Amino acid sequence: MKDKDRYWDCLDQAMEASHGGRTDEALAWLDEALKAAPDGAEAHNGRGEILWDDGRIDEALHEFELASRSDPKFITAHLNRAEILIDELGEYEQALVLCDQLLAGKGDLPRPDKGMEAEIYYLKSKALFYTDDLEGALFLVRRALKTGGDQGIYRAFEGQILFELGRFREARPSLETAVAMEPDAAQTHYHLGLVLERLGETEEAARRFEKASEIEPEQFPVPLRMNDEDFERAAAEAMAELPRSIREYVENVPVLVEEWPSVDLALAENVSPTILGIFIGVPRTHAGVADQPRDMDRVILFKRNLETHCRDREELVQEIQTTLRHEIGHYLGLDEDDLERLGLA
Repeated sequence: MKDKDRYWDCLDQAMEASHGGRTDEALAWLDEALKAAPDGAEAHNGRGEILWDDGRIDEALHEFELASRSDPKFITAHLNRAEILIDELGEYEQALVLCDQLLAGKGDLPRPDKGMEAEIYYLKSKALFYTDDLEGALFLVRRALKTGGDQGIYRAFEGQILFELGRFREARPSLETAVAMEPDAAQTHYHLGLVLERLGETEEAARRFEKASEIEPEQFPVPLRMNDEDFERAAAEAMAELPRSIREYVENVPVLVEEWPSVDLALAENVSPTILGIFIGVPRTHAGVADQPRDMDRVILFKRNLETHCRDREELVQEIQTTLRHEIGHYLGLDEDDLERLGLA
């Protein structure tokens, strides 16, 4: 009993230190808690959360795994483990398996209540989103909303998925609801700006971009704008700066500039509406040796997406060059690994 009391006292001290921003002190108290109860799931989970915030991802995951093994019914550790697999490690299939196990609640695993069930649906939705199963992700985030009630984070994600599906009018009310519920969520303002931009409401879109930048300036800089003439000149200069040996191969491949990819193009090519550029046609490695580039072969740069992606004019010019080289690389038959190795990804 004495050790148990010591354990909980240390946890209380750790929580107080963590809330005060004293992470080293919090970790020290959690270490003391584990001396009192080496299998303390709450202490391992607390260490994992602090280490995660500090960017020590592998150590955090290990702590969540220890917490889950120490007390299989401590669902918070399972949820943290699923989230870190999705958001930090890209282990989407592993996260999906874990989510399904938690939903089933079999064996030593806890049976989730409605709130936890909704959170599992949301996490599973995110995993499907990152594996490009957008319809599956939309279905599950709506199950999260139905199960757990209207929450800003779920509404915002619903709007983000609808945007990626090109369903801009449907995305708008979801994102507006999310903004009303969580007005300090920068990413929600940003996605609402993207939607409003595509709906032609440029002034309101600009206000949303500015609000997102006000909340998180490093992650969401205010989009810059370059006039069409200067943008096309930058694209032409990027083409001219390609090595001569490459220019000879691509001299008959037009470089077009469009505002955004159309919904039809994004769906047909299975790409995001925020894509910076695309090569459409037949790579040279797939064409006959004597074939000339076909009329359909082309590179398209998407001006508004590139502008939204960059912080200043210099960065925009550099991104135009990088995007053009990347898409020319696709025309030449290079895959994503080749492009990354050559610094074109």
